[in-house]
Formats: sequence, structure tokens, C-alpha cells
Amino acid sequence: MPTQRHRYDVVVVGARAAGAATAMLLARQGHDVLLVDRTFFPADTISTHQLARPGVVQLHRWGLLPDVLASGAPAIRDVSFTAAGETVRRTVKDSAGVDLLVAPRRQVLDTIVVEAAVAAGVVLCSGVSITGVRHDSTGRVVGVHGQDRSGALVAFDGRFVVGADGLTSQVARSVGAPMLEQRLDGGAVQYAYYAGVPWQGIELIGADRSLVGVFPTHDDEACVWVAAPTEDTRAARRRTGYRAEAFTAQLEYGAPELAGRLRDGQRVSPVTGMLRMPNHIRQAYGPGWALVGDAGYHRDAISGHGMSDAYRDAELVADALDRVLCGEVGERTALAGYQHLRGLALREVFELTCELSAYPSVPEFVELQKQLGRAMDAEANLIAARDVRDLELQSA
Repeated sequence: MPTQRHRYDVVVVGARAAGAATAMLLARQGHDVLLVDRTFFPADTISTHQLARPGVVQLHRWGLLPDVLASGAPAIRDVSFTAAGETVRRTVKDSAGVDLLVAPRRQVLDTIVVEAAVAAGVVLCSGVSITGVRHDSTGRVVGVHGQDRSGALVAFDGRFVVGADGLTSQVARSVGAPMLEQRLDGGAVQYAYYAGVPWQGIELIGADRSLVGVFPTHDDEACVWVAAPTEDTRAARRRTGYRAEAFTAQLEYGAPELAGRLRDGQRVSPVTGMLRMPNHIRQAYGPGWALVGDAGYHRDAISGHGMSDAYRDAELVADALDRVLCGEVGERTALAGYQHLRGLALREVFELTCELSAYPSVPEFVELQKQLGRAMDAEANLIAARDVRDLELQSA
């Protein structure tokens, strides 16, 4: 198998939210980084793609929020939540340095972060599928191997390999990263894009065993989604026989007023989504490797926190690896510290997500949503105030 003669400080596998951000931050710290992805950007991916305030704060910290807004993603300053016939509407307040939310399409947002990584000095290798990691005689990970679109075998050397390759991470499988925690995974989300309807802002509509959402995005369109138990979504498909008809039926059940408004517009995309969304936490590191984003931690999309998680953990793992590469701290101490800090940071939203994805009674669901909002605001303030270099790394 041919091997690249150049040895990178870090090889990052996966160039979506977590991977592109990790690569960008490491390159900005002066490290030699290779970013590998099977996709050529711009390219879409399955995602409802609204950024909670912590994620917006991260983009602001990195200087990328102006680029996102310049792309045509609307600044969202109005959020409403409807349940049991009552609607609560609020204006997005100026907090943690931002006064807006945003829901950019992934083919736009991911490309912006990838381009920022390249501008920082990252070497981008597109169209390459990684099939496994490479070990030295001690069992330490020292690189990756795979093939390009022509079928040619490739290999890349790195002092560290970061798996940011999503829920089905090949890196996680190759290193045998164990599950630290697994919860019930009975939630589904389906979504489509609509045009021709006036969008006032983010809308959330709760009903028994259902949460419907509207996220305004590029080109005066909105991502309209339905979260429900997997068994309910499968049952809807069995009754109708078609994905689009099942989605419409779930919309009419969970948000009849919205469904009526959508009939005046046009669905401009197929219906897509996930029928089962795991809630689990993997071991985040080992000799020569680390996991970030969905590769290391996945939760149901009902809390809308996935990209915020990815960006937050990208900062944590980049800081840990920077300390090691600069000789400030030992590898195991730094990476154990990353896992420890990740665990502290994810815990409250993870627990709330697991409770929400069990679809309790509507009053309990509403109370959990309030707790989630407070948790996200607190996290955003913490992110805005901190310098991750000042966080004490602790052994797990």
C-alpha cells in the first residue's frame, strides 16, 4: 500500500461540523493538519441544522458568523413554542455576545468552516474513504488507510488521528472504542423544505408524542420537521404506504394550524430523516487517537443541540492536542482531560434529551423544554466567557 511520506501532526477524518472545526482550530494554533473526507464540498447531509445559542456563540468566537449571515441565512430573532392551545413567543435577547439564532443549510455552513480550515493552513483531501487505522508495533494508532474514488489505495501518517466521521464512525470501529453509556433510542425525525409561506421565526409545536418545528433558512425556505417516537413514525408509514404522505399525516396530527399554512406553499424537497436516533457516549480517546462529534457522542435530535455539541467538543479536543503537540502535558493526561471536560459539558443536555425523547406527557414535556432552554443559555454564557486554554485538564 502506498504511504504518504509526509507525517502530519494530526489527521482528521471527517470534514463536517466537528471535523472541520477541529482541523481549523489546530491549524490556527500552528499545527500541521490533514483533513480527509469522502465528500467534495459543498454537499448536503442529513440534518435539521438549526444552531442553538451555544453553536452561534462558537461561530462568533471563531469569526465565522458574518460569513454565515452573508451567505443569505436569515438572522432569526423570534422563537415561539405552542402546546396545549397556548403559544409563548419570545424575542432572542442579546446574550453571550450574540442576539440571533441561525439555521443555515449544511452545504453552506460546512463549506464555510472547511474553507476557513483551508485558509488556516489545513490540507484538505476530498473524495477519499477511510477504511481503517494503522498501528505501530506497540498498538498505537499512527495513521489511516483507505481509497480514493478511482479505487487507488492511499495511506496517511499522523502523530494523532481524530475520528470526526459521524455516527457510524469507521475510526471508532477500527480502534474498538467502547461504549461508556447507552440509553433508549426510540426517537425518529423526518423533515422537508417548504417555500411560499411567510416565516415569522423559529416555531416549535408540542403535542402528545410529537414535536414539530420550523427553522427558516436560505432562499426564503424553511426546514419543517416532525420528531416522534420511532414506533409512531413507522406506523404512519404503514398506514399510508409512502414517506411523504406519512409525514403530512404526522404534521396534521401534531401541528394542524401549521399544516394548513403549508398547504398554501410548496414542498420543494423530498422527505428525509432518521427513524432511530441513538443516545450514547463512546470512549473519546486512546493511544494516538481521539473521537469528536457524533463519532464519540450522539443524542436524539429533539433537543437541537448536535452542531453545538460538535463545535464545543472541537474546541476541547483541539486544545488538548495542542497542549500535547507543544510539549506542555503528556498525551494521556491531556486526552483524559478532554474526555472528562466533554462529560461535564454534555451531561445536563444529554439527560434532558433522553427524557424528552421518551415523549412524556405534554405538561412534563413543556417543563423539560424550559429546563433545556435554561441549560443552553447557561452553556452559551460559559462558552463566551472562557478560554479553553485556562481550563484545568483532569484525569478521567
